[in-house]
Amino acid sequence: MNILEAGFAEGYACLSAWADLLDRINVFPVADGDTGANLRISLGPLRCCGSDRERVAVQMVRSATGNSGNIAAAFFSELLLAQSMEQLPERSTAGRERAWLAVAVPQGGTMLDLFDRLAAILPLYAPLTAASCETILAALRQTVLNTAQALPNLQSAGVVDAGALGMYLFFDGFFRTITGCTQAGMPLLSQFPGRLSVAAGFRPAATEAHCVDAILQPSEGRALDRKALSLLGESVVMLPDKGRMKIHIHTADPSALRTRFASMGEVVSWSDEPLAARSAGRPSGNGASSCLHIMTDAAGSLPRDLARRHAITLLDSFIVTGDSARPESLCEPAAIYGLMRQGHKVTTAQASLSERHRLYASVCEQFGRTLYLCVGSAFTGNYATALAWQQQQDANDRMEVIDTGAASGRLAVIALLTSRLAARTGDAEAVRAYARHLVNHCREYIFIDTLRYLAAGGRVSRANGFFGDLLHLKPVISPTREGVRRMGLVRNRESQLTFALEKAGAEIDVPANAVLLLQYSDNQQWVSEVAQPQLQALLPQAEILLVPLSLTSGVHMGPGTWSLAFAEAA
Repeated sequence: MNILEAGFAEGYACLSAWADLLDRINVFPVADGDTGANLRISLGPLRCCGSDRERVAVQMVRSATGNSGNIAAAFFSELLLAQSMEQLPERSTAGRERAWLAVAVPQGGTMLDLFDRLAAILPLYAPLTAASCETILAALRQTVLNTAQALPNLQSAGVVDAGALGMYLFFDGFFRTITGCTQAGMPLLSQFPGRLSVAAGFRPAATEAHCVDAILQPSEGRALDRKALSLLGESVVMLPDKGRMKIHIHTADPSALRTRFASMGEVVSWSDEPLAARSAGRPSGNGASSCLHIMTDAAGSLPRDLARRHAITLLDSFIVTGDSARPESLCEPAAIYGLMRQGHKVTTAQASLSERHRLYASVCEQFGRTLYLCVGSAFTGNYATALAWQQQQDANDRMEVIDTGAASGRLAVIALLTSRLAARTGDAEAVRAYARHLVNHCREYIFIDTLRYLAAGGRVSRANGFFGDLLHLKPVISPTREGVRRMGLVRNRESQLTFALEKAGAEIDVPANAVLLLQYSDNQQWVSEVAQPQLQALLPQAEILLVPLSLTSGVHMGPGTWSLAFAEAA
């Protein structure tokens, strides 16, 4: 990895560590709480861009999502073409021009201002040095601070622009890496005092619009009219892509918009989501009111919206498909299971060491005392990594790490119930003790449809995988401190459900205190319409939550898997 590749990777790690905060302060152009998530998805190719930068640039533009993600992709698709530090000023100017051109109605007070400042200042400090790094970052920091007064939404909310801050975070890691600047910057909360928390009285405007990302292939012999496209909605960003056009747009009528696009050419890809749904799931507050902040791994079956509601920080692994790697909590499960059923190779990868370290530091800076309920060390190296960081870099002992021995739903239940207790008590030691109690008493039974995915990933021998499928046997397993343990074998889905009902009935002592996490892969309809009603009938006083199975688990165990985890609340 050369110095620029290392810089891109470190910049992404810096940005990713603060993505949840970017979501919390995202109020422009709409307060949908997804700037951090969109930047993590869109700039993901920078994690390991390699030498074929043109291919990565195309991949970045095609994978970009959201307003901020598409604008950032426009800029970085030019910047990453730099082959040396000497080319950065030129490529920065090219990126700045492409970003401004991509936006139908450019707005100051956004990341565009930061791109302007970067393009203006870089030529003044060539060649780049550790000393000039501090000067450049100071200029970019002031640009971000200025955004707080630039737009009505930002003024009302009392925050800086989330996209501009995201770019500052990226360049903080990028420039310190490529210049060898070892001087630690000030804590982020000190750099932007009073500008990183939305004012209590801020109320975002209601909207019925949908956020659309599409790729349009124009009809043969026809050029796309950018001006006509810009009039079809709000927050329009357009990125040329080898004869196609990548379009981000907000519209009140996605059906009519798609018809209009189809009249211009082929709609190669399309996604749309109501902005109101995003707004409803936006994080609120800063999660600092609990006696202990709770952090866990996304390898637990804890969806982002549920984690947000309980102020739980998630550490993502990545789902790898082809040459794309995406944070697992930001993947669309249906698409992943669809690829698996079609025979495509799908694997998982851990976050880089830098990504993990920067997230630990970010969480401790934001929330203070943090309890990291880590996925079992039998499954990943996250526990050893966190413990080493805590011992070497956490001089104030702000983070405590517990090896839960758990994964998937069992890990989610432990984190969820621990967070609930932390929110209603000031006794941090009681919270720690309860977490350890749950580690010993939470149960999970995972029902696998076929062994072939485990066999393909090397989790069981191919001989055993073939033997199980030949006899139509479906294993029941559980993640434990020692690793995956086989709990039984059944022959069909009906006997899976019988097994689950028997275990829940026998092992739950006080149903009124029970919390059950029912998880699905690509079988949500059966789980919700058949399994859930029978569990509720068995335990009418219990709380039953229906959630997607962790993709880290789902990718290894395959489509058709479902799971039941449960514990009794304090």
